[in-house]
Amino acid sequence: MTEAAFQLSGIVQIFPGVRALDGADLTVLPGEVHGLVGENGAGKSTIIKVLAGVYQPDEGQIAVGGATVFPVTPDKIRAAGIRFIHQELHLVPHFTVAESVFMGQEISGPFGLSKRKMRSRAEAFLREELGSELPGNRLIRDLGPAERKLVQVARALVDGAAKVVVFDEPTAPLASEDVRTIMKAVAQLKSRGIAILYVSHYLNEIIDICDRVTVFRQGRNVAVFDTVSKETGPELVSAMIGRALDNFFPTTDREPGDVSLQLVGYDDGKAFSDVTLDIRRGEIFGIAGLIGSGREELIDALYGLRKSRGTLTLDGAPLDTRTAAKAVANGMVLVPRDRRHDGLVLPMTVTENATLATLDENASFGMIDRRKTRAVTERLINDLDIRPNNPLAVTRFLSGGNQQKVVLARWLAKSARIFIFDAPTVGVDVGAKTEIYQLIENLAAEGAIIVMSSSDPVELVGTCDRVAVMMRGKVRTIIDKPYLNVDHLVAVTTGATTVLEPADAS
Repeated sequence: MTEAAFQLSGIVQIFPGVRALDGADLTVLPGEVHGLVGENGAGKSTIIKVLAGVYQPDEGQIAVGGATVFPVTPDKIRAAGIRFIHQELHLVPHFTVAESVFMGQEISGPFGLSKRKMRSRAEAFLREELGSELPGNRLIRDLGPAERKLVQVARALVDGAAKVVVFDEPTAPLASEDVRTIMKAVAQLKSRGIAILYVSHYLNEIIDICDRVTVFRQGRNVAVFDTVSKETGPELVSAMIGRALDNFFPTTDREPGDVSLQLVGYDDGKAFSDVTLDIRRGEIFGIAGLIGSGREELIDALYGLRKSRGTLTLDGAPLDTRTAAKAVANGMVLVPRDRRHDGLVLPMTVTENATLATLDENASFGMIDRRKTRAVTERLINDLDIRPNNPLAVTRFLSGGNQQKVVLARWLAKSARIFIFDAPTVGVDVGAKTEIYQLIENLAAEGAIIVMSSSDPVELVGTCDRVAVMMRGKVRTIIDKPYLNVDHLVAVTTGATTVLEPADAS
């Protein structure tokens, strides 16, 4: 049998209130692209951090190239040739491509840094190993998301010592047109005989690029697929969530009410202008648009995070959202696209995060009523199926999907009237997505106004009653439900066509 590039056996990792790994195994062979999938909270991120030496496991063994590594430290793992490409981009905006590629491993000459040599070698590496003609003197701030990701890859591999590369959600922040660039780079590395562990929630990527796949569930490996194809997709999903996924998007007989939230002539003077929208009560209203379309900036302006001009009314009365505090006070809340940095206080417990917006309601004589906040949190945990079912669990250690539910729990406790969901399922597994979509549907059915901004056309088509498409800062068109399907929405979003006739949304 071929000796494993690395092997983790019987890994147990315990955090306060959370048993993140419970005897997990993971084996990756030389020269293969090995997928790692599972719901949020399954233990994928934790086992990667164990492999990286960030966490020391409570039990278990790690072997690299057949040799046991103990204790596991980042230096030992790097010396063994294992490299990590994380979802977050740790790049300096005012550095050049060459400076970023060689950051921490600069090339020196007799007169200091040899910038010419670094540029030449960076350009050669990007061209020969990753298939990119990226100039070494370009600034990071002038690059697109996919180009920045390639720089991140080059930085990890330019020393030529990599034997294993771990890609952790590499395409999560990328638009669909940029994903092909990363897939091409992965294929290039495989052709050189480098072993790759590819972690992703996007099963189409897993199926397209992986030779084998390991499935994690509840801190354990529950299945290994030696071959993957479109036909094995349903089996992958069933292994991930422990049940068949019958309906990905919720069914509904909900009928939106009258127009309630109105934007007239919204303009920030930079990213978007003259945005006029009429949104109905009990409606899920989508906003689509590529990066740079003004979609994200419009959401920020609605919630008072960005200065803007225009008229905003709710049921005919002016709605003041000039600051986030005013927005919340007037019944508008935001589930942000970057939940870790903008939505949560990670060192706090689930209870502390879930009741952060309702401190006044849960206080007596100026003191927080701990019994009351715990009771409220327990109810929300049960309603939203937050895992683990522990009000005292530290939020930092929860999975992405469960962190998203904690943000939503805070606003459900506040009894908001208008919910803005900005990229609500980025980095969320397929099982948690169905739960979040159902929660959104339930809110709309109860009469809440839902605004959903997303770069995922499947998500918008599957959940929304109408979708406004933004392009170059303006609303290009609004597509009604009978006209919505993925092909039409992608075509309109990219400027390829307009919707002319009703489409089959199935």
